[in-house]
Amino acid sequence: MEARPARPVAAHLLTTVTDLKVRGIAFRSLTEQMDTTTAQGELVFHIFGALAQFERSLIQERVQAGLAAAARRGRRGGRPVTINAEKLGAVRAALDSGATKAAVCRTFGIKRSTLIDSLAQIGWSAAPKGQEA
Repeated sequence: MEARPARPVAAHLLTTVTDLKVRGIAFRSLTEQMDTTTAQGELVFHIFGALAQFERSLIQERVQAGLAAAARRGRRGGRPVTINAEKLGAVRAALDSGATKAAVCRTFGIKRSTLIDSLAQIGWSAAPKGQEA
């Protein structure tokens, strides 16, 4: 089975070969028997580049269609939520009542970075000392 052209580098390779041609340098692939010094070789090179771009576009379309289908089925990608809404409410109540972040992390079994990220997402910030409501 033949190897496919590398997807991420196809556009870069086309640009590189075009730049080389402008400087009078030809591209000759030893493994694909491709030689850009001839019109046929240049045509084959550009066809491979176009096929690689086409394949990339098809993959992107399929991924988007798969994500849309999963969303219609109620599936959501990404990491699972560590702190659900109920737990986050309890965490917030504990912090508002004066508990330290370290104590909240121990009590609820969550990591400090997770706590800080979750609090940032809901826009919670500690009230400055002496200005509590």
